[in-house]
Amino acid sequence: MSRCALYRRLAEAERVVQISAPAGSGKTVLMRSWIAEAGLARHAAWVPVDSEERDPQGFWISVADGLRGTTPGSALVRPLTAAPGLDGWAAVERLLTDLAPLEDRLWLVIDDAHLLDSGEVLRQLELLLLRAPQELRFVLATRHDLRLGLHRLRLEGELTEVRAADLRFSLAEARSLFGMAGVELPADALARLHGRTEGWAAGLRLATLSLAGHPDPEQFAAEFSGTDRTVAEFLLAEVLDRQSEAVRRLLLRTSVLERVSGPLADALTGSSGGERILQDLERAGAFVVSLDAGRSWFRYHRLFADLLELELRRTEPKERAVLHAAAAAWLAGHGHPVEAVRQAQAAEDWGMAARLLSDHWLDLYLGGRGATLVELLAGFPGRVVADSPELATVQVAGDLIRGSLADAGRHLAQAAGALPTVPADRRGRVQVMLAVLRLFLARRLVDVPVVVEEAQRLLAITEAADAAHLELGEDLRAVAFISLGIAEIWALRFEDAERHLKHGVAMARRIGRPYLELHGLAHGAHEMLLFRPDAAPAEWSTQAIELAEQHGWVEESLAGMAYAQLGIGLLRQGRLDEAEPWLERAERTLRTEVEPGAGMSLRYARAVLELARGRYQEALAAFRGAEKLTATLVRPHTCATSMRSWMLQTLVRLGQTGRAEQALAELGEDARASAEMRTAVAALRLASDDPQGAADALAPVLDGSLCGVRRVRMVTALLLEARARDALGDQAAAGRVLERALDITESTGMVLPFLLEPAPALLERHRRYRTAHPALISQILNLLLRPARAVPPPGSQARSAPSRRGLDEQLTDSETRILRYLPTHLTAPEIASELYLSVNTVSTHTRHLYAKLGVHSRHEAVDRARALGLLAPSTRRAQDGIATAM
Repeated sequence: MSRCALYRRLAEAERVVQISAPAGSGKTVLMRSWIAEAGLARHAAWVPVDSEERDPQGFWISVADGLRGTTPGSALVRPLTAAPGLDGWAAVERLLTDLAPLEDRLWLVIDDAHLLDSGEVLRQLELLLLRAPQELRFVLATRHDLRLGLHRLRLEGELTEVRAADLRFSLAEARSLFGMAGVELPADALARLHGRTEGWAAGLRLATLSLAGHPDPEQFAAEFSGTDRTVAEFLLAEVLDRQSEAVRRLLLRTSVLERVSGPLADALTGSSGGERILQDLERAGAFVVSLDAGRSWFRYHRLFADLLELELRRTEPKERAVLHAAAAAWLAGHGHPVEAVRQAQAAEDWGMAARLLSDHWLDLYLGGRGATLVELLAGFPGRVVADSPELATVQVAGDLIRGSLADAGRHLAQAAGALPTVPADRRGRVQVMLAVLRLFLARRLVDVPVVVEEAQRLLAITEAADAAHLELGEDLRAVAFISLGIAEIWALRFEDAERHLKHGVAMARRIGRPYLELHGLAHGAHEMLLFRPDAAPAEWSTQAIELAEQHGWVEESLAGMAYAQLGIGLLRQGRLDEAEPWLERAERTLRTEVEPGAGMSLRYARAVLELARGRYQEALAAFRGAEKLTATLVRPHTCATSMRSWMLQTLVRLGQTGRAEQALAELGEDARASAEMRTAVAALRLASDDPQGAADALAPVLDGSLCGVRRVRMVTALLLEARARDALGDQAAAGRVLERALDITESTGMVLPFLLEPAPALLERHRRYRTAHPALISQILNLLLRPARAVPPPGSQARSAPSRRGLDEQLTDSETRILRYLPTHLTAPEIASELYLSVNTVSTHTRHLYAKLGVHSRHEAVDRARALGLLAPSTRRAQDGIATAM
């Protein structure tokens, strides 16, 4: 089969090519197929090194014969014959003399060059490499790097290196290989087989041979391993049987490990020098792979590891448990707890495994390694977990990671009841862990009193005089401050909340806990967005996403929370096309069973987006999904009443006024009296041609009788009031109310209510009079009249805006939004925060804005925009104009 990328590398290679890879990697096949593909048969001298006869004289005779067999070399290279006086150095000098006039490109290909174990031959070959004419090119295929002084060629840029990683077959190449053999495998079976072989050419080819005519190819692919007869025979003959007894012992006894270091190998063999052996094996291409730059940790190729385990079971069947136990002890003592737990489980030393996991589960949890924690917990038999109070505690953490909150509560109660049975020297630690788990569960369930109680308990424990010995003390303090801050947001103590959140996040950053930092940023941004949408720090969501990207957590639920927050912020600004991809990304990522509160916010945002789009059935379905999640929380979600209000208004839009009336009647008196439900009643009355009833329902909201009405809700009420007054024939009152709604929207930037309660006719009429918000009205009308566009990827700026008289080029939506902030005293970073943009993006749009307006400063831009009607007049003139109009 063709491997075009590798062929190109060889064709464009430097003067010397070294192809260094283990046995069976496809070195010989690659070279032969490339020569055939490139039409180099008459320009390439093929010299295989004979394992039986490797004396210098025989080698150089083979080189001369090979060169003479090519078109360029046939006229230049004189024959060499065996003679007592023929010396390798003389042979090299003679070849250099013969090849000096070479003008055509000529390739010397030496296969199995690692067999040139004579230092003299290698030095002679090095001389030829260094002094050969430019048109003589070398390809050296070897199982390990050759000691040829290649570093000099590397520094001079005359060396091309092809290694095992380059020779590995990609999944597509593996599919092609099987296809050529007439073997068809389903995609998942092929992927498993490719993963097991790690793209190793011989492994794939041997699998191909075994698959031909196999009655169940999928089962074969699932079970294929290094113990397969053909693979085992190859690896035994080419690798294992060629090693000394000491090396074989090390390989077999360390085959029980996922990875191995020199000191760990020494511990399992009872010998010394393990690191040198491993480094030599890696250098020799013996299916040993280095895992770090210092070449101190290694692993075995998967198929080779399978073979080694098979050989260990065959030769030392009783040693496996002993080796696992010894490995567990060494790993635990050298700071590798996860591998130590796995080894203790493999040894069936359940007591040791349970103690290790109990001691280290919180470190895994706070480090974002929840999946590893769940996997380790699953490695215990059920009876062991049931009999261990400490594992019962860890089981609660597993429940939280899986999102099984009901099970978490049940297991937490069981673990607390079993606390007296924990050994006295470990009871205090388990007690602290139970407090941590109570805190985690309460936060998920929005159980504010318990969160506050347990957070303060943790702070007290970590501040106690005898807490110096407590492991993860700083981590627990960071957890407590972040949790306390979240609870204080729920309690509307925003200054305390922001202080504690910032302190907890800063502490997490200082102690090197990025996942805990992500936790604080994501939850802090989410709760602030719910309770203080006009003051929510947009940069928290941005920082959370950047942190998730840095650490590979982009598919974590915490990252999903940050995506949702960005989407919700954009949604409130009326930027539906930009909000939707963020919400979709959150829907793919955020696990609502893990974060039900955040999941409810996301479903609510999706419902509102669908409502703004006019897709009422989809909106109703999303509202019901949000309502279902609300029922799982201890404390009602802060958006629950607002969500039910919009759900009723959605029923009204669908013409189901009877169901809306029934739902309102089923509410308690206090709920019906809320600002949210009064707006729902107003919408229902307007749909029933009762504008006076709508105005009566809204009166307590608008006259200040109801306290604590949020500004976004107030805008919705004002829009409904404007429609009611207009229906009653009082256009002047409708205009005044509409101007109040525009005043609030101008100050908050939250355009969404105008999209949820669309009143384009009122807005068109209103902008014909003296209004302080002509640009805002135009923006809203543009959003109302514009159909939904194809969804752009997050971060892209969609371009569209109404044309303006006096402008050669229309402003984009982004430029219009930035223009509205120029009359304020906000700095560029503050404008960026308001608009959920980066400072660089704001600066770019501002430059474009200045160019389109033909100005050079912010002051000039404001004056020019006012002259063109893009901005309202100055405050005093605007107030005078409104008074005159009224």
